[in-house]
Amino acid sequence: MPYICVRGVEHYYEWVKKPSGSLVKPVMVFIHGWAGSARYWKSTADALVDQFDCLLYDLRGFGRSRGKPTIAQAGESVVESQSTQEKSQAIKELTYELEEYAEDLAALLDELQLQRVYINAHSMGASIATLFFNRYPQRVERGILTCSGIFEYDEKAFTAFHKFGGYVVKFRPKWLGKIPFVDRMFMARFLHSPIPNSERQAFLQDFLEADYDAALGTIFTSVSKAQSELMPHEFAKLKVPTLLVSGEYDQIIPAEMGRQAAAQNDQVEFAMIPNTAHFPMLEDAPTYLRRVREFLQVTVPEPQAG
Repeated sequence: MPYICVRGVEHYYEWVKKPSGSLVKPVMVFIHGWAGSARYWKSTADALVDQFDCLLYDLRGFGRSRGKPTIAQAGESVVESQSTQEKSQAIKELTYELEEYAEDLAALLDELQLQRVYINAHSMGASIATLFFNRYPQRVERGILTCSGIFEYDEKAFTAFHKFGGYVVKFRPKWLGKIPFVDRMFMARFLHSPIPNSERQAFLQDFLEADYDAALGTIFTSVSKAQSELMPHEFAKLKVPTLLVSGEYDQIIPAEMGRQAAAQNDQVEFAMIPNTAHFPMLEDAPTYLRRVREFLQVTVPEPQAG
């Protein structure tokens, strides 16, 4: 499996490409949500491969990416060079703030020598992408935020969520994945329409294997008073043309939150996918892809007559 060192941490990434002769296609980067991985974006990337070279990667601490930095000690030398010391200190200071994940993405693009890309991001990944859009607008052609929005701070609700979330992250025995139908129960709150059994099982596996510190840390940073105050401003100052897609029955990030976010800025176009919840790209792939292609102004090649 391909890995790349990003800010001292080994990140998993993969390309979904299709030969196109001498044609150089634009790159679309996919960013997954909390406790997930790039795996669930694979079918969407496969569907867009005629128009884009698709880059999938796992966020730090999730999927197949490491949660902690690996600092090689050349020859186990006791004395490090000054540059190595500075780099080591910077790595030690990595946090689970969403802004840090936006910087991870910038470093990943630098490592792969990608200057300007399209970005399709989901849920927590969409918050990371929004921050990236505003920090590096010159690096983004167009953006798609799937299941994102703005929310109001509620101290009682947030405290209860953090307490419950901490318990859920702590209690993740590996044997849980072997219980029949547990994947259905696990995904029930996220879905309105069914998705393939293999997708449900992959979600559960990603959740069980997520790094403890990353999973818990991002719960506190993504659902917080600071985040609820920050995101309306981030949406308001977007200059990157953006499509915000919501699922009609999403219980995690209700469609109304997405509609309110889109209303902050005329650069943001809102689309709601009927009869879907938190994973519209999987629950109704044809409608989702049609809406994305309309926004990106790309067409699907007509099948050739036999």
